[in-house]
Formats: sequence, structure tokens, C-alpha cells
Amino acid sequence: MAGYRPAVLVGRWGEEAQLQEERVRDFMRRRERGELLIQKIKSLQESLLQKTELSVCKDGCVHFGDTVLLLNPAPAEPGPGACGSLALAVPLEDSSAYSAAPLRAPCGVSAVQGVDPVGRNTFHVLSVDGTAVDEPIRFGQKFGLGTTGGFSAQMFYLASDHKSFLRFATKSHLQQVFLTEERSYLTCWKAAFWDPQLRLEHEGFPVPANSKIIITHCHTNRSLAVPRNFWTRSYFGKEYEVVCHTYLDSHKAEEDKNCWEIVTGDPSNRDGSMCDRPDPQPGGVRKELCEEA
Repeated sequence: MAGYRPAVLVGRWGEEAQLQEERVRDFMRRRERGELLIQKIKSLQESLLQKTELSVCKDGCVHFGDTVLLLNPAPAEPGPGACGSLALAVPLEDSSAYSAAPLRAPCGVSAVQGVDPVGRNTFHVLSVDGTAVDEPIRFGQKFGLGTTGGFSAQMFYLASDHKSFLRFATKSHLQQVFLTEERSYLTCWKAAFWDPQLRLEHEGFPVPANSKIIITHCHTNRSLAVPRNFWTRSYFGKEYEVVCHTYLDSHKAEEDKNCWEIVTGDPSNRDGSMCDRPDPQPGGVRKELCEEA
């Protein structure tokens, strides 16, 4: 025993040395291909979670070519488990940091509580009928919505299709909403005025930004909605399911689940949005009423 010192090689030292060398070579190969977990997380942050600058509308209307945030505002009468305003976004479970590709289409979409404009929750407003960029969108006019997150060289488009035995939303089993690589009649949407009693009068007028509207799928004539009672867990919290389904109350008017706002940028804050601006009249007091008083 006196002849054995720490420098003496005993046991299966040769196999262990070769195994260690193979681990180092495998690490170097994965680092060169960008397959390390830390590299994938960095790529995810540079695409999905990178800050995005929203378009600023000077005339108060939404235009073709704008970069916007699609917001489902908090219900007027929040119930138990209320989650506030939700923004349409690319679900992170479909773009996991553990996968080789950041995003593969077709994939679903979800609604998240974070309303800060980043790559995963901002969209480009696209023309589908040849209308020029910077022209305002009008009620009843078709338009498209494309991703801005830089997931790949190709843009992905918001789409929907009729429910079938093989194609439906995972949780609610309603008509699903998804992202696709091809532009077609499935990627066409249109806006309608929020108040059904004034809807016909506003047909053909420009769509106002940061105001309540209805977004309807042209092919199926069903409205974009967030039921809010179907959700899954992701890396950053709850991801609420987004579907195409028209929820009507007893007066045949759309419910808050179908309510959307096309949010634009804050002219006073380059990285902010109009939903972050403080209320100029706290308490909901209108300026006109104050002047009359």
C-alpha cells in the first residue's frame, strides 16, 4: 500500500479519460452549431423577447404597414380569477428554447398578460387587396396580420379555418387560430365597429386605433376571441387560448371576449404603447362634461 500515491492510475482510468475527451469534443461541436442551451436562450431573447417599436398614428387611425399590438382589454365586470388585459402572442411552448428551430409553422397562438411590445406579441398589418401602405384600414375591408419577431427569414400569418374532427382548439374544441407560412383566404380578417347598433353607419370609415372593435375571420365569419377560462403553463406564466367564436349576450351583442383594440405606439415614449399612457381624466370624467360644468 505504501507504493500507491495520488499520482498512481488505478481502476478504469483509461476509459474515464477517453469519456472525458469525448464530452469535450461533443461540447465543442454543439457550440460551433449553436446548439447549446445558453445559445438557444440567447437566440430566443433576441427574437421573441426583443423590444419592438410600435407605429405611431398621427391621425388616430390604423394604417396598412403599421406595427401594432392586438389587445383584448379587461372585462368591464371582472369575475373571480380575472387576469386583466391580454395581448395576442406567439406561444412559447411552440418555440421552446430546447428545440433546434425557434418557431415552426403551422403553430397556435395564445394571449398573454404582458402588454409590453416585444417580438412575440407585435404584428404587421398587411394589405390583401392591393391597397397602398400608409392608407387607413376601413371597417369591412380585408387585411392580414403577420408576425414581427424575426423567427425566420419568412413571415408567419395569422389564420383560421372551419372546425373539423382533426382540426380544433386544444382546450375548448372550438375553431382554432394558428400561424401559417402561406397567405391565402384563410389569412384574411376584417374589422367591425364595437357597437352593433352603429355598425352599419360606420361601414367604410377608417378603423380608429386604441378603440374597441370586433375582428372577424372573413372565410368563416367568426370573430376572434379569448374565452379566458382555457389556459396552459409556459416559461413565463399562463398562456390563454385564442379561438374564433362569436360570443353573443341576451341582446345579440358581442361579449367582452370578442373585444379587441389595435394598440399603436406612444409618441412620447419610443418603447411604449398607448395603453401605457396615464388616463388624462382619472375616474373616467370626460373633458366635455368638465367644460360644460
